Amino acid sequence: MQAWRVHTTGEPREAMRLEEVPEPVPGEGEVKLRVLAANVNFPDALLVRGQYQIRPPLPFTPGVEVCGLTEDGRRVIANPSLPHGGLAEYVTAPARALLPAPDSLDDAEAAALHIGYQTGWFGLHRRARLQRGETLLVHAAAGGVGSAAVQLGKAAGATVIGVVGGKAKARTAEELGCDLVIDRTTEDVVTRVKEFTGGHGADVAYDPVGGDAYTASAKCAAFEGRIVVVGFAGGTVPAPTLNHALIKNYSVLGLHWGLYATKDPAAILACHTELTRLAADGAIRPLVSERVPLDRAADAVQRVADGTTTGRLVVVPSRDRGAAR
Repeated sequence: MQAWRVHTTGEPREAMRLEEVPEPVPGEGEVKLRVLAANVNFPDALLVRGQYQIRPPLPFTPGVEVCGLTEDGRRVIANPSLPHGGLAEYVTAPARALLPAPDSLDDAEAAALHIGYQTGWFGLHRRARLQRGETLLVHAAAGGVGSAAVQLGKAAGATVIGVVGGKAKARTAEELGCDLVIDRTTEDVVTRVKEFTGGHGADVAYDPVGGDAYTASAKCAAFEGRIVVVGFAGGTVPAPTLNHALIKNYSVLGLHWGLYATKDPAAILACHTELTRLAADGAIRPLVSERVPLDRAADAVQRVADGTTTGRLVVVPSRDRGAAR
């Protein structure tokens, strides 16, 4: 089979190689899946760079999220077992963690439903307890993680403010349904949030960026506001000033979604059931901006790493080597 492999960590375009390798053999408690679609996530870039908290042995195949086909014909969503990641024609995955792919989504959309939407749902509902009528501030609102939070916020009845960088991303955020879009390259985020909310501020801020995005969230946090920290795609880990949180009476909430797999796996299944319902109702739908052939996967990972994309880039193996829905 074909698979992208990393022999030496570095930038994706240089470090990833498309190779012919043996198909992976499932271990105990695992199943083999034919990859129908593999969603590209920012952690894939971190894995290739050697900067992720998990460091699989070299050589490895990146790709942490797929829609795949079991040997008995079931279409499922899975997190592949590293080092045999999803940017390949076949993967292995834990059998107990397989989730049914929603019938309302095609393969590429289903591949993009899991991590980003689960992170958004747990962040907004389990951690921040977002309420109908509250104001939600979403950073990187046109990206894969941010677009999921925008849709989930709208589905929850919140007023959603999306922060983006550039006119093209602003158009995407508007199409997603943001009630206000702020272009951080030309507008001051704090000023615009306060103007739009009549001085109230954001009840919940969803931050996958870090750095200046976190600083802006703290400055425009409402009384009893909640800042949900889900990542540092901007490259800078902020250092919160706790006296500021005390004076303004807001909370800083961390979210490590992966911990739920070991601490509360039933919650992941319950969340998937809710996401499937929302997808069937049309309230959410992964924003797949490109369906990329397998031989262009390294370029896709690089572009996600560089922050130049909107929505999701999903790798779809070619039909002549394995038909996809």
